[in-house]
Amino acid sequence: MRGDQLARQWRMIQRLARSRSGAPVGELARELECTRRTIYRDLDALQFAGFPVTSEKRGGRVFYKLLDSFQLGDAPFTPDELLALAFGEELLKNLAGTVFHESVRSALAKVRASLGPELGGFLGRLRESFQVVPGPHKRYAELEDVIRAINEAVLERRSLRMEYTTGRSGRKSRRDFDPYRVWYQNGALYAIGYDHQSGQIRTFAVDRIRAPQLLAANFIIPGDFDFEAHSAGAFGVVAEQPESVRIRFAKRRALYIRERIWHPSQEISETPDGGVELTLRVGTGDELRGWLLSFGADAWVIEPDHLRGELRAELERARACYD
Repeated sequence: MRGDQLARQWRMIQRLARSRSGAPVGELARELECTRRTIYRDLDALQFAGFPVTSEKRGGRVFYKLLDSFQLGDAPFTPDELLALAFGEELLKNLAGTVFHESVRSALAKVRASLGPELGGFLGRLRESFQVVPGPHKRYAELEDVIRAINEAVLERRSLRMEYTTGRSGRKSRRDFDPYRVWYQNGALYAIGYDHQSGQIRTFAVDRIRAPQLLAANFIIPGDFDFEAHSAGAFGVVAEQPESVRIRFAKRRALYIRERIWHPSQEISETPDGGVELTLRVGTGDELRGWLLSFGADAWVIEPDHLRGELRAELERARACYD
């Protein structure tokens, strides 16, 4: 099958690229689990695609390898690095229309142009074997000017004047903001920095920012500002005072919980009924409560008591909607 052929040829490229002394056909056939005739066909296909496969005879056997000076086109990329860039383009599809996505696409287009049609076509077919399916995410295609202004403010350490819509209330306000950092999480872009209106370090959703205006005033990031420490108590984006949280999950959710990293502070232990207990040190606001409610009856809080009460009240309000 075509997919099997591409996968095998890619494994061969990796094998030849990391072997200084080269590899004989028999060894390649064993490692790639195919016949010697298939190896010869694949070597011919790689040479036709533009890969500089060379051979030398030693001790009565022929060894194949890639030239030591091998680079993909004019760019100093290894095959794995170029494939990673192409996969990164897929990962950034959520940010289509922004400078982040468009810049990566532009850079990759320049790299592909330097490869030549045969090699570029081979890597293009290989890229089709990898797919990124985006989960829920925000739209940024119409916010190019907003994102560019925020980027400039972050890089030049300049204050930004903006209109901002608060998510919960929908209230709009005009405020000055010193953006320290931009980051991407859970399908959305955020900016964190000093909010002049509240006099506090605040996090703002980039898609709720409008009419950004760079100000002449420069700012200095305080020496004691530590993004990792500031966000350590956040289960998602909102920084909160952390506290110990213990959650019991039913058996049918155990594997799902075990196989993921939910927070750097997490500890997971098994329970006698086949379930798991997850311990976190995080804030207990809307982000954590919404996540817990998504499990329905398969998750229940052991502690703290106030979180148990808040979830119980929320479930009662939800039940009342169906009465």
